[in-house]
Amino acid sequence: MNRTGYTDLPLHGGRVPQWLAERMARLGGAVVEAIVEDYGRKEVLRRLSDPFWFQAFGALLGMDWHSSGITTSVMGALKRALHHSSARLGIYICGGRGRHSRNTPRELLAVAEGTGLDGDGLVRCSRLSARVDNNAMQDGYQLYQHSFIVTEEGDWAVVQQGMNTVTGLARRYHWLSSSVRSFVEEPHASIYGENQGTILNLVDRRAGLARKGIADLASERPEKTLDEVRRLVMPAHHDVRPGDVNMKRLGAALALAYERDLRDFESLLLLEGVGPRTVQSLALVSEAIHGTPIRFSDPARFSFAHGGKDGHPFPVKLSVYDETIQFMEKTVSRARIGIADRQRALRSLAENLERIEQFNEPEAHFGQAMMKERRESARYGGRTAFDDRKRKKRKPKGPDDSGQMNLF
Repeated sequence: MNRTGYTDLPLHGGRVPQWLAERMARLGGAVVEAIVEDYGRKEVLRRLSDPFWFQAFGALLGMDWHSSGITTSVMGALKRALHHSSARLGIYICGGRGRHSRNTPRELLAVAEGTGLDGDGLVRCSRLSARVDNNAMQDGYQLYQHSFIVTEEGDWAVVQQGMNTVTGLARRYHWLSSSVRSFVEEPHASIYGENQGTILNLVDRRAGLARKGIADLASERPEKTLDEVRRLVMPAHHDVRPGDVNMKRLGAALALAYERDLRDFESLLLLEGVGPRTVQSLALVSEAIHGTPIRFSDPARFSFAHGGKDGHPFPVKLSVYDETIQFMEKTVSRARIGIADRQRALRSLAENLERIEQFNEPEAHFGQAMMKERRESARYGGRTAFDDRKRKKRKPKGPDDSGQMNLF
């Protein structure tokens, strides 16, 4: 069994505002349903076990593009989104952050009762994956988030995260059942975190003799270096910079949205009535659904879909976000009854992005693109989490005409 990868992220405080959490759940649920419809349940697990795709997905949903909060917020949003549709989709999300992680065994047993899966076996996999990352992987990170995603066929993935209070970093670990051969020898599909140098890694395949020695109460404890598979280390800076984004790919999304000759593609006619700025967002959503793994090497680019809750690269454009949600929800609802027109239109966006890159080679000027997005933010209902805090800090004004205190 192998981790699929891991990610290191700067620790961020604060909470996701309700206005964003609700939208994350709606859009995240629609994207997952579209992936199931087009590629099947196993593909959802594969995507979640890819640290680069996961980070891009979080940025697409409006989270800070590089912070530790992506893990808990994305998994929480997906759990809420699939709560009422799990039986229909055949995908169940158990566990979560803090005390919710301790509910994982009970939730898995409930899933098993309804699906006929081996509940005890799933609980064992959940506990072992957590113990490997918390105990056998002595890398300084203590787990505080554990999400276990399982399908009705019994395939599963784990997304869990640990915190290192000394370094101020979080590390996200990814597991995928299809790559698991052993829980005690290289079980991870991926780990997401900053390289801390030499660590004690008792699940490295080269530590077989060490495991045997420990089992025999041997006094010597050999150390092994982590064998990294898919490794993503996010920078410390909060803002999005030119080096964080593949400018050729971003340029394709901007051209697809605003160039008149590109907007006249026959395959885009079903986007009639959708504004150019929403086409840009839908193009990135389409890429998240249909893109190949190499397309997610620059997850910061996906923050140009709707923006970020802390204003990086720009405030979340609520009207664009809402139009994207409406298009996606109508797309998946039509797909359920066998009408695939919008599915084809959505897929065409990802195909056209690659075609534009290959033949037209558009290059976006980062500074100009950033200024344009920020300048137009208010026009599209731009909002950040800081706006909510400012409102709460305002002092009450005098009583209004009704005798009630006017807090705003």
